[in-house]
Amino acid sequence: MAALTRGLGSVLRGLGKALEGLGSGVQGSLAYKETLNKAQSLQAFAGKRPQLGDSVFVAPSASVVGDVKIGSGASVWYGAIVRGDVNSVVIGDRTSVQDNVLIHVAKHNMAGKALPTSIGSNVTIGPGATIHAATIEDCVVVGMGAIIMDGAKVESKSVVAAGALVPPGTVVPSGQVWAGSPARFLRDLMEDEVQFVSAAAESYTQLAMLHAEENAKSFAEVEADKARRADRISRDPEFDEAQGVARDYVTREVVRVADST
Repeated sequence: MAALTRGLGSVLRGLGKALEGLGSGVQGSLAYKETLNKAQSLQAFAGKRPQLGDSVFVAPSASVVGDVKIGSGASVWYGAIVRGDVNSVVIGDRTSVQDNVLIHVAKHNMAGKALPTSIGSNVTIGPGATIHAATIEDCVVVGMGAIIMDGAKVESKSVVAAGALVPPGTVVPSGQVWAGSPARFLRDLMEDEVQFVSAAAESYTQLAMLHAEENAKSFAEVEADKARRADRISRDPEFDEAQGVARDYVTREVVRVADST
């Protein structure tokens, strides 16, 4: 039956292509031809393709382009763009590049320098932030919507607050919190905040693993998940327990019935 269905489907799809070609021929120059969408999460540029370490999560709607190296356990979330076209980007282990972040490099700037972007390990870059040809060392938090410009350097165990603008060539020293536009020293980082910086990176690494697992599921697995959720909503677990019924967690089929209840 499966072979028959597959064969019939192939015939119908071929017939559809033939009819599309015939219709386009009749319309001539007036025909609209739909082009293939070549968008993909990992894209080569100028002969260089992104290199990923172990257990890296790149969301389906993210774009990682060109000369980019990403360390183990790192994550690039939905809508984020990492573009290593005119220079290189290096991202360390367990670093989280969150939703709609833009990471780019520089070939030409006011200082006349070609600058790559270097981001260390255990860095958390908040949604909507922009990192442009800058250096970020290990264990840093970059807040939502922050902008870090060409040649700037954010040293380890520091925080750039949400919405801050770090101008070109600025150095954010280790152990400090900077905020504002342009960004200025706000205060020293407290000890419990230093621990939070590391904990934030680890928590996003764990969450990224769950998202990677979900995104890897086939259509059949997604439908099975829906069925299981519906089953758990409609079926009272306490009723099953009272009846002495045990069910397989995945299939929800009865695997054991008590001898007596």
